[in-house]
Amino acid sequence: MKDNKIRALLLKGNPTTSTRLWSSWPLYTELVGTTDNFDYIELVAEYTPLTQSDLENVARAAELHGMGSMIKVDFQNRGYVAQKAVGAGFQAILFADHHTPDEVRESIRLIKPDRMGEGRFGYPNRRFIGAQTHISQLEHAKRLDEIVLAFMIEKAETMEYIEEICAIPGVDMVQFGPSDYSMSLGKDRDEYEAEYKAAERKMIAAAQKYGVSPRCEIQSPEEAQYYIDLGVKHFSLGDQFKVLRKYWVEEGARLRKMADLL
Repeated sequence: MKDNKIRALLLKGNPTTSTRLWSSWPLYTELVGTTDNFDYIELVAEYTPLTQSDLENVARAAELHGMGSMIKVDFQNRGYVAQKAVGAGFQAILFADHHTPDEVRESIRLIKPDRMGEGRFGYPNRRFIGAQTHISQLEHAKRLDEIVLAFMIEKAETMEYIEEICAIPGVDMVQFGPSDYSMSLGKDRDEYEAEYKAAERKMIAAAQKYGVSPRCEIQSPEEAQYYIDLGVKHFSLGDQFKVLRKYWVEEGARLRKMADLL
């Protein structure tokens, strides 16, 4: 794979499907790839420990199965981790915890090529997508321009600027984060569903107004229809941690009950 699959799908206006992985063990990326059900995986680096070698191995595993790769990064060290992930071969960055349009602009600048004063990403010799380590400088700049930049919309302050953020050149995707959004308002998510769902709909409408792709996280395919009716075409299905925990809680409880009767 030499091209950015996620960017290509966005340019065609095609829907996309992804799933979230916590583990940097590339076997899990391979297992997702063997299903042929997902366009890309999302590695939630915000939640899990990993090394730079892990980034390359996950990207390679995705490429071998024709999938793209996205990484979700923390706010504080976002520039460093995002640049290393892009160098390792990741095709998209999901930025978390932004509050203001200026923070969004700065994150975009960190990934855009250092070309005529535009961005701050130079010409390091890394593997990049498909081990393209030594292509020409302007081809490298084009490759950086194709990295898909997605932003979590998950703070009350961010929602105040949602139209300005969606109008910023370089914002490709947005995703609503109900947990952080609720916490930013001093509320528990479970007690605030109607309000945060309304905020999410506002985000989706703003994104569509400015040609940005809204991306929605769901835990079952049945949840997709609600978003499809709102015009959403990009989905993240399931979360490795949640899926495993649900299985262990529910099936473990059944086995525990049976074992206690012995």
